[in-house]
Amino acid sequence: MAFESLSEKIQGAFKKLTGRGKLTENDVKEAMREVRMALLEADVNYAIVKDFVKRVSERAVGSEILQSLTPAQQVIKIVNEELTQLMGGQNVKLSRSSSVPTIYMMCGLQGAGKTTMCAKIGKMLVKDGKRPLLAACDVYRPAAIRQLQIVGQQAGVEVFEKGQGDPVQIAKEAVEHARYYGKDTVIIDTAGRLHIDEKLMQELRDIKATVNPTEILLVVDAMTGQDAVTVADTFNKELGVDGVILTKLDGDTRGGAAISVKAVTGKPIKFAGVGEKLTDIEPFHPDRMAGRILGMGDVLSLIEKAQDIVDEKAAEQLEKNLRSQRFTLEDYLTQIKQIKKIGSVRDLLKMVPGLGGKLKDVEIDEDKVAKEQARNEAIILSMTRAERRNPDILNASRRRRIAAGSGTTVQQVNQLIKQYETTRNMMKQVMASKGKGLRNMMKNLPR
Repeated sequence: MAFESLSEKIQGAFKKLTGRGKLTENDVKEAMREVRMALLEADVNYAIVKDFVKRVSERAVGSEILQSLTPAQQVIKIVNEELTQLMGGQNVKLSRSSSVPTIYMMCGLQGAGKTTMCAKIGKMLVKDGKRPLLAACDVYRPAAIRQLQIVGQQAGVEVFEKGQGDPVQIAKEAVEHARYYGKDTVIIDTAGRLHIDEKLMQELRDIKATVNPTEILLVVDAMTGQDAVTVADTFNKELGVDGVILTKLDGDTRGGAAISVKAVTGKPIKFAGVGEKLTDIEPFHPDRMAGRILGMGDVLSLIEKAQDIVDEKAAEQLEKNLRSQRFTLEDYLTQIKQIKKIGSVRDLLKMVPGLGGKLKDVEIDEDKVAKEQARNEAIILSMTRAERRNPDILNASRRRRIAAGSGTTVQQVNQLIKQYETTRNMMKQVMASKGKGLRNMMKNLPR
């Protein structure tokens, strides 16, 4: 995962500090030397690292810090603040045009994931109540138009295409189509190259001049490290971009691009692609990312992810069942399905404060977890409705029949029922102690 090595090394440097009561200037310098090496190994731009370490050191060796009761925490706080500022300070949302339609022009090199990102943003806008249109202006890459049509259909977004025509004219007609058919947003998928050349830039400049996009969004591959930063800087100078989208931030990337791109280009990272699914897109929050790197967790992103996957109607029904002291296997099945939507267990645990750094030597077999979830689903679906709603009737003969029907063993059926009973007892305790329903609990979460 992104930042894993960087996070381990920075946390290791600060662990030495937290073990001491008072800090000397040499202690801080030694820690910052390790931080410098960690950032350089993460492929962060050398000049940026040098400036970052200088700013942190100047703040950290002040008398107020060294003489405080918790100097190590103060130093970590400074690093967190400076790291947050380095990555942009705060999340920058997409701008909306005062006149319809808002136009987002997507650009980038081939292989960065630009076409899929168009659909991801389109799906996100649909969820927000917008009516987007995808415009197929990559007329050179084989199957590019077809790819956009496929991901557009998956996202539930219409695709405007005119085949292998003039991309500038296609962009113009897409905007006219959007106005005529009441689409409030146009997302233009432009052509890319394996490298930057004048022909590509001229075409992009022509599209920009013709449709006057609300924002130009540059999609770059985070796994290419400083090459991604160089590409972003060149596109910005040649075209003038409004924001950067980093893809493949879930991959084995060292994180240098995410840390460097704002400082080099002056343009904010607006989104991060964290997987292949169309829902695998996150707003880029510098403060939360800094927290993850420093092992402080990311509770807000965890809450938002939970809010995205929770079915409000299912939560309401679950609340009613719990209030009437009922928690059935149908409710348990609903929980299993919603947990599956969350994604990687390890990634979720890293968002919990204090757990990130402790997961290094913890083995989490994601495939095993997925297989167990699928097996449990199969077992419950092999039951009759009466059995799911009243598990107490599950005697030995019923359990043998369920095992045979789900392709599992009686022991696995027994194991599921034991897990269900544990969860049911826990739910009852929560309802008894908290005195509030699940919907109210969700409503009180920060948004």
